[in-house]
Amino acid sequence: MTEIYRLLNRHSSLIYPRVNVVSDRGYFAVAVAIYGLASIYAFFLWRRGFLREERVSYVLLACALGFHTVAMLKRGFTLSRCPVNNLYEAIAFVLWTITAIYLVLGLWRRFRFLGAFASPVLFGVGVFALFPELDQRGADADLARGWSSVHAALILLAYGAFGLASVAGAMYLTQERELKLRKVRAVLNLLPPIGRLELTVGRLLMIGFALLTVGLSLGAYNLHAEGRPYSVWDAKILWSVLVWVIYLGLLVMHLRFAHRGRRIALGAVASFAFVLLTFWGTNLLSAIHGPP
Repeated sequence: MTEIYRLLNRHSSLIYPRVNVVSDRGYFAVAVAIYGLASIYAFFLWRRGFLREERVSYVLLACALGFHTVAMLKRGFTLSRCPVNNLYEAIAFVLWTITAIYLVLGLWRRFRFLGAFASPVLFGVGVFALFPELDQRGADADLARGWSSVHAALILLAYGAFGLASVAGAMYLTQERELKLRKVRAVLNLLPPIGRLELTVGRLLMIGFALLTVGLSLGAYNLHAEGRPYSVWDAKILWSVLVWVIYLGLLVMHLRFAHRGRRIALGAVASFAFVLLTFWGTNLLSAIHGPP
């Protein structure tokens, strides 16, 4: 038996060349699997009509955040930098932010059902992030110098706030639909009041917009300070300006013209869906952020 064990141990790298459960990607994969379990549980909650207070999703997402945090710390310590250099790292950072903000909000009982809305998004985007093509490591990491890491981190924190705003918006639309159909079920007693959801969407949008503005300003400063060649017509620059304008428009509509309720909730959901669907493509097309 000892000889067989030694033989298997010697050739394990040949049998399983790409599996390393203690790597940062291994920990992230475990986190994604737990997000998947939370999504399955959320499905049954929907089928039962949210007949009781939700705690299991909160615990599952807390466990997932633990593995997710270890994955990010291992990647950061291994590379000796803030792990926000490629698409995999950027997506992992955004998902971590969404989960962390949810766990803080979930300390209040009526906000715990955000997890039932957030977990399918976390799982789906997490599976996408695990595609090997997204984790390309260059010899010279563009985002690893000076304030560039701060620039990237602030922008990704902003996207995390926008993501949770979209989840709160989805909850608002769900509760509004229940009220219009006069389905007075337990879900109406367990979800936050519809006015509080609207307030949450607005505040998260303001926080995200402030972070995005500071992050983009730092990015522009870095490009000038480092003297790197770039074009104002770069795909990522144009896309970033477009995203900034979209969220500025949402806030102006919300604060100046009193566009509230359904409109601001739909805007939060649609805007973040646009970010998710176009983020990776513009990165690949960008001469600044794209692969070397």
